Amino acid sequence: MKIGFIGVGIMGKPMVRNLMKAGFELHIYARHPEKVRDVVKEGATLHESIASCVENSDVVISIVGFPEDVEEVYFGPDGILAHVRPGMYLIDMTTTSPSLAQRIYNEAKALNVSALDAPVTGGETGATAGTLSILVGGDKEAFDTMADVFSAMGTNINYLGQAGKGQHGKMTNQIMIAGSLAGICEAFYYAQQEGLDLETLLKSVSTGAAGSKQLDFCGQKIINEDYTPSFFMKHFIKDMKIARDEAEMKGMNLDVLSTILDHYQELEAQGDGNLGTQALIKYYKKEN
Repeated sequence: MKIGFIGVGIMGKPMVRNLMKAGFELHIYARHPEKVRDVVKEGATLHESIASCVENSDVVISIVGFPEDVEEVYFGPDGILAHVRPGMYLIDMTTTSPSLAQRIYNEAKALNVSALDAPVTGGETGATAGTLSILVGGDKEAFDTMADVFSAMGTNINYLGQAGKGQHGKMTNQIMIAGSLAGICEAFYYAQQEGLDLETLLKSVSTGAAGSKQLDFCGQKIINEDYTPSFFMKHFIKDMKIARDEAEMKGMNLDVLSTILDHYQELEAQGDGNLGTQALIKYYKKEN
């Protein structure tokens, strides 16, 4: 099976590697070809355009930055949908809006092409290890057909329902992360102000009821003031805005999410958008 992959970045590059390890033939497109020379040396075929990448593939996977990037990649004159063939499969693994996922699904279906929305969670660590959680929306038959493709990239793969449901599942995940990470940052700030040693504190609480994946991933980084991104703050802000907007359309009031989004946007406004999500601790240190 020939797989086209668009968006070979922090997440995409290790996903490409894992697909090649699983025996798939990879065709890639990247806006900055110089950044993907390593995976080309490892066996991926680089194309100069999305059109060429799509035309040489049976399945096309995309994982780009923002909803506007998804729109350009799928609906632009040189976009994916302008160059598909009947019977192909499209998998958008970007975290984007459920309504955009439904639009891609509908337009693909009219071309006799199957489209799935399949956002992921697990960060760069999960992408590298091939242990991503993948939340999938679209036709169940297409989901079943793509099982081997998903298994090459993740270990926790779940079908959530019709088109857009994968994105709704990812919004739920991001709401949970926002609350968890804010709780960790607030707690660390409290502990530091009370004179506790944060290394000892982390060891004390990480295996108890307060333990979490976010504490495992971000706790030591927060202590070390290491804000290197495994997930960009600016991308998390994008996700939280989508979740907030979806909630508001349904008349839901997500107070915790809205408050944390405000905190992150303050940090982004001062130039921190390219830091990792753990840099939220800077808000607490500044405000208190």
